[in-house]
Amino acid sequence: MSRAGLLSLQILVGVVLLLIWHVGATIPIFGYTLLPKFFFSTPLDVASRVVQMFASGKIWGHLYVTLLETVLAFAIGAAGGIAIGFWFARKPLAAAVFDPYLKMVNALPRVVLAPIFMLWLGLGIWSKVALGVTLVFFIVFFNVYQGVKEVSPVVLANARMMGMNERQLFRHVYWPSALSWMFSSLHTSVGFALVGAVVGEYLGASAGLGYLIHQAEGVFDTTGVFAGMVVLAGFVLVVDWVVTLVENRLLHWRPQSAAAQA
Repeated sequence: MSRAGLLSLQILVGVVLLLIWHVGATIPIFGYTLLPKFFFSTPLDVASRVVQMFASGKIWGHLYVTLLETVLAFAIGAAGGIAIGFWFARKPLAAAVFDPYLKMVNALPRVVLAPIFMLWLGLGIWSKVALGVTLVFFIVFFNVYQGVKEVSPVVLANARMMGMNERQLFRHVYWPSALSWMFSSLHTSVGFALVGAVVGEYLGASAGLGYLIHQAEGVFDTTGVFAGMVVLAGFVLVVDWVVTLVENRLLHWRPQSAAAQA
């Protein structure tokens, strides 16, 4: 299927969902409203609120704070996950020693850690960044670790027979093998970095999209809550698009799928 056809189907799904939402919230069926406005608002009200937020300039400062927290959490978590993932994959003894501790920390509910980070780092951006790092790090770490471990023994043996040193093996064998795994994790971790920032803002902050959503929820402003969620969704799509551009640039050697070639 061509890209235009695929985009048309994606838009069609979105339009159908919005239409169901609008009908359920505004048109009584057998005398009963399926999606009461008090709990679900309406697509038009939400769109109007989003436009109002941007037009008034109210959203820009909060968006900047959330963007900064997300980018820092994503960058620090991804860098740490890549570095330690490579190191553990190349040092089996270290991986075996730290394996139970990594699994233990990864199993901790992140919401439980949020108040601890706020106690240690305060209500500023760094407590939200720390929460986001804990979400991003393990996703990237496990994918990079597995990607390096998945290097074909035949390819590795042939490279060593050709006289490659460790630096050349890293550049020409281990790194290409891990890239696909790494970018697969980066697409997921973008959303988790945002989740960490927003959850931290929701629990305690003076700015950010999570703070706006929490404020709207506190006064039962359903439209404001959904408007904040729409802005968050758009932000994630933009960041994911940037990650895709970088991925396509670095993985230009990868065979394209049939859908991409059409």
